Amino acid sequence: MAREPLRLLRATAQRARTAAVSPIRRFRRPSQTSSRSPSPAASPDAAAFDPSALDPTLRPRPLVRAAGLAAVTVLGAWIGLLVVGSVHISVGPMDTRMALRPSLTGGTKINVAPLGALELTSHHAPLRLDVDVDRLDPIRSQALVDHPERLSGLQDEVASDVTRGTLGLAVRSCVAVVFGATALGLAVYRRPRRALAAGVLALTLLTASGGAVYATWNPNSVLEPRYSGLLSSAPSVVGNARSIVSDFDVYQRELARLVTNVTQLYEATSTLPAYQPDPTTMRVLHISDVHLNPAAWHIVQSLVRQYKVSVIIDTGDTMDHGTAAENGFLDPVSDLGAPYVWVRGNHDSPSTQRYLAQRKGAHVVDNGQVINVAGLRITGIGDPQFTPDRSSAAAGDAAEHSAGRRLAEAIRDRKATGAPVDIALAHNPIAARETDGTVPLALTGHVHHRRTEVLPGGTRLMTEGSTGGSGLRAVDDGTPDTVQASVLYLDRDTRRLQAWDEIDLGGLGLAKAEISRHLPAENRPGATPAPTTP
Repeated sequence: MAREPLRLLRATAQRARTAAVSPIRRFRRPSQTSSRSPSPAASPDAAAFDPSALDPTLRPRPLVRAAGLAAVTVLGAWIGLLVVGSVHISVGPMDTRMALRPSLTGGTKINVAPLGALELTSHHAPLRLDVDVDRLDPIRSQALVDHPERLSGLQDEVASDVTRGTLGLAVRSCVAVVFGATALGLAVYRRPRRALAAGVLALTLLTASGGAVYATWNPNSVLEPRYSGLLSSAPSVVGNARSIVSDFDVYQRELARLVTNVTQLYEATSTLPAYQPDPTTMRVLHISDVHLNPAAWHIVQSLVRQYKVSVIIDTGDTMDHGTAAENGFLDPVSDLGAPYVWVRGNHDSPSTQRYLAQRKGAHVVDNGQVINVAGLRITGIGDPQFTPDRSSAAAGDAAEHSAGRRLAEAIRDRKATGAPVDIALAHNPIAARETDGTVPLALTGHVHHRRTEVLPGGTRLMTEGSTGGSGLRAVDDGTPDTVQASVLYLDRDTRRLQAWDEIDLGGLGLAKAEISRHLPAENRPGATPAPTTP
């Protein structure tokens, strides 16, 4: 069975060679293939006879031969990269393995076992750079512990190690693809020239891919990484929003920061280090649409601890039917570890709102009322519709537009007094759109999937997914919905959004997470700073 693919390749190559053979030779008898010169008196009709005219399958097929050679080249180059196309190199106190792998999207993937992986959109090419952190070297780590002054030079050391490893990887990859394609070509065609052609073609393809990597290389991709792994370790690996925004020499510095953070994680073993907050940055945890899922409170507590969250904002639909029997579900909000700001959703009743307003640490916003929590001026309006109540017909989008206009008017009145609002809340995005131009940031929920956009008037509208995974009923279809939440980083002085992390949990569990860092366009290196309005 193991020889079957090789046998098929040989058969394909043999058919291509047969199709390329002269049809006249295939119709000659052995006695006619002697070295005698053709008779001058030979019939013109006989000389013009072309058996391929009778059988089209006898015609040469250059495209088939080229396709076969390309398939052998690509497969052989891939095998070569898998077998010998990697290098082991020490990066700071880490022993790593670097390799190139075929990919449709490109990019860089840094695997930090057992904590997870970082994915960077570093380039667009048919090659992906994989960096596997194999282990922490105890001798080099102990040297850093004994001589902490060496940490000051760790960034230069890491940059030098990565440069050396990349050059070594490039040379080894060239050898790997040439060896793999040539070896497979020789096994399939059994002709040195064809095998050598496969090796040359493999080297050409790798060189072209390397050129594409160079042309599309984006060192700023480290500003917006995608992290997947254990939720508790993510904040330390992802880093700090303000420092990332302010660093322009991003590639070397952030790579060194990554290695340093991973070192700390390994040293701490089971007790992973907490995220150290920047005193100039406020952290807002945005959740929505919990829908009576009790697991959501545990998720929120974990995020509050790891990210040192300043305030929690819930944009509604915490309940499912809004009945008095459900009110007890809200009791944990007093123990989440941060102030809890809430706006009513279409599944939350007035009874829900009154009960929550009495909970310690909870702040309810409605009818344009402005509250000051953790230094942020926040306002909002409850959803005008209560859809579980079938005794009255839903008013539809018109009611949402009307509520949004009332909220916008309240924000304008507040701004006229010299106390502008920082964040506006509404459950339905339709209502929040009416606040465009009156407030820098509007937060909503309702649609159970995440979306971020900048409205024409300059307001950034951020719609959160379901932090409850659409509630416990989401498991009915066998595939629980993704649990989603976001951590927003705001400047403490200007209260402007600096960056945000989008957090996705598979199903209803906490064992695995994906975290994506995002920056507003105005905060990326070289961008024009955002205006101070609205």
